[in-house]
Amino acid sequence: MPSFDTVIEPDLVELRNAAEQTSKEIGTRFDFKGTSAAMELKDSSAKEREFVLFGDSDFQLQQVRDVLLGRLAKRNVDIRLLDFSGKPEKMGGDKLKQSVPITTGIDAETAKKVQTEIKASKLKLQCQIQGDSVRITGAKRDDLQAAMALLKKQLVDVPLSFDNFRS
Repeated sequence: MPSFDTVIEPDLVELRNAAEQTSKEIGTRFDFKGTSAAMELKDSSAKEREFVLFGDSDFQLQQVRDVLLGRLAKRNVDIRLLDFSGKPEKMGGDKLKQSVPITTGIDAETAKKVQTEIKASKLKLQCQIQGDSVRITGAKRDDLQAAMALLKKQLVDVPLSFDNFRS
C-alpha cells in the first residue's frame, strides 16, 4: 500500500556547510576583527542540535545572526527550523551568548494538526503518529500527492518534509 512519512528534519550536510561558511565570514569580516564574535554548531545528538552565537553586544549578536540566516538561505535550509526566542545570556564581562535550537521531529500538537487536516480533506487516507513522524497511507498515489500539497498549503508555519514515499 502506498505511503509516506511527514517529518520535520533539516538537511544536515547543508546545515554544516552553512555553519562553516558563517564561521569563515565572521573570521574574515573587518567589523568582527578583534572581537569575540563567533558561531558554532553543537551536534551533541540526533535530537539536540543547536547553533551557539557569541558577540560583544546585542548589535553584534544580531549581525552574527544575520550572517547565519543569509548563509542558511543561500544553502536552501528552511529558517523556520531555528528558534530565536531565547534571550542572550551574559558570559564574562560584556560578552553575550545565544543558543538557537534546531527543530527536529514533529511534536504531538503538530502531528494532531496533520491528522485533522488529512481527515478534513475527505481523502481516503489513514494517518498514524509514529514517534517523531506521521505515516500517511492510502490506496492511490494521487491521493498521497494531493495530501502532500494540502499539508504544504495548510500548515505554512511548519517546515514539513516528506520521506519514505513508497508505492
